[in-house]
Amino acid sequence: MTAYRVPAEGGAPALTRVDRPEPRKGEVAIAISAAGLNFADLLMIKGTYQETPDPPFVLGLEVSGRVSSLGQGVAGLKVGQRVAAYTGRGGFAEAVTVDATRCVAIPEGISDVEAAGFLITYGTSHLALKRRARLKMGERLAVLGAAGGAGLTAVEIGHAMGADVLAVARGVDRLEIARARGANRGLDLAAADDLPSALKAEGPFDVVYDAVGGAAGEAALRALRPEGRHLLIGFASGDLPRLRPNHMMVKNQEVIGVNWGGYMRFAPEVMAETIAELFDWVAEGRLSPEARHVYPLERIDEAMALLKSREATGKIVVTP
Repeated sequence: MTAYRVPAEGGAPALTRVDRPEPRKGEVAIAISAAGLNFADLLMIKGTYQETPDPPFVLGLEVSGRVSSLGQGVAGLKVGQRVAAYTGRGGFAEAVTVDATRCVAIPEGISDVEAAGFLITYGTSHLALKRRARLKMGERLAVLGAAGGAGLTAVEIGHAMGADVLAVARGVDRLEIARARGANRGLDLAAADDLPSALKAEGPFDVVYDAVGGAAGEAALRALRPEGRHLLIGFASGDLPRLRPNHMMVKNQEVIGVNWGGYMRFAPEVMAETIAELFDWVAEGRLSPEARHVYPLERIDEAMALLKSREATGKIVVTP
């Protein structure tokens, strides 16, 4: 089968032929319908992601599709069932094997393409805002990178939780997309000559959702109110924010790291509860997942380039 693999010697990934995987005990094989593209995939290519496998390996952290075969001892799933799964690797291919505990049934009303890009972004934002930041109705939430794959879900989930949401993104068009997902206000980075002052004028904020890092993250932290919570989601700018612990101490502020996939190692039930609640919200009409950019597997290099450019609005999905 065809797969997008990082070679044994490292370097640039490429489409290549690999053997179709067979499930071992406790695993299922999935015939992949779609796979979500994430910033972590770019980091894995460079070898800088905290959970990068040893090469060679196939990229792709999350998939949707149908169960094609069951390994020994698997219960609760059946061949032909539609599932989404956090695989951690192997998604940019025609098939993948994964531990059965990582699979969730896809409800009616959600397409395979929508489900493929659902788990990580929506799961991260829900866990970050509800469990880690304890976001309350009426609180002020600033979302950095609000038009990106993760940021748009934070806008949507923050709105669903009753927060007053400020979308921070570059360009009027991108802010309009965030407003359509529930942002109350927008701050255009392209028009902000003095970002710290602009954020302070919009604040103070109870919670900052920071998927950008760098100077934007630093400016948002300065606009955080006493007892505010600053969520570290990612560093799409390529730079880590410089944090000032003495200021945080004086203001009783929290800086909170969020790694949704990390819960698989120490509290997988949290991930399951998160996805179950999110699927309920979709059924209730509180969320409207969509994949805004869909590429066939043979054009995955274009999809990767779009993600790297930071010009994507919303989730990028690849189909075999």
